Formats: sequence, C-alpha cells, structure tokens
Amino acid sequence: MSAGGAPVPPPANPAVSFPAPRVTLPVGPDILRTYSGAFVCLEIVLGALVWILVASSNVPLPLLQGWVMFVSVTAFICSLLFLGVFLSGVVTQINANWNFLDLAYHFTVFVFYFGAFLLEVAATSLHDLRCNRTMAVQPLLNDNQYNINVAATIFAFVTTACYGCSLGLALRRWRP
Repeated sequence: MSAGGAPVPPPANPAVSFPAPRVTLPVGPDILRTYSGAFVCLEIVLGALVWILVASSNVPLPLLQGWVMFVSVTAFICSLLFLGVFLSGVVTQINANWNFLDLAYHFTVFVFYFGAFLLEVAATSLHDLRCNRTMAVQPLLNDNQYNINVAATIFAFVTTACYGCSLGLALRRWRP
C-alpha cells in the first residue's frame, strides 16, 4: 500500500511489452527524397536491367547465369517489397528494429549480388572458349551474346555498388 492507502500496481512485465519500432528513415513518399530511397530505386531499375540482359543472351551457360538470374530476380522482388513497406507506412505498424532489418537485408543482398557479379564476369570471360557444337567448332558466345553479357556485367557491378552504398548507409543508421 502507498502512503495514501491506494494499492500499488505491480510492475509491468518486460516480456509482454514490446518496444516501439526503431526506424530512422522517413515513411511514405518522403523516403524517395533520401539517399537510401534513391539507392533502392536504382537497385530496382539496375537489377531489372541485369536479369533482362542475362535472359536476352539466351543463357548459354545455365549453371553460372542461372544463379545470376536467381539473385537478380530475387533481389529485384525483395527491393520492391522493401520500398513498398516504407512507401505504404507499414513500418510504423510492425514492432521491429527496422534499422537492423535494413542492415541485414542489404548485407545479405550485397554478398549474393557480388557473387553473381563475379559469376557473370566468369561467363563473359569465356566468350572465346571453343566448343564442339554438332560438327563445327564455334566460340561459346557469339558476338551478340558477348556484347549483351558485357552490358549485364557492367550493370551487375553498378547494382552491386548500389547495394554496397545502401549497406554503408544502413550501417550508419544501425549504430547506436
């Protein structure tokens, strides 16, 4: 009992209460005015170009370029969802540490995209490899496929750099 005779309520159970969502990025269309929002938009556009270019090369090396396609399409969809969650304002309704989720997402995608970039470089570098294709020995990639793969390699590098910049910005926001 307190001095006034009223009972003292028990302390709140810390296991039941959840912290407010931690997010330092703006919500709604204002996210597009930040560097992070601009990088996510670039990641979406450039990532789409990567998988469109790889797909248009007829994927002459399916083992290497299949992984590039998987990473670029998955990162494209996840980046769209990431941007959509911030544009719609859902981040204010879900109790989570969005700064950490941003960091974890961009770290994971950066690592996978860097690997995909290296595989695309390897696929492009094999253009002079001679293969026996039904009696005639021909290069693995014809000139058109080679040019498309060079463009895909360049865009994969730029997309990887965008994910790296987003990772750096997320790291700055995540640090206490």
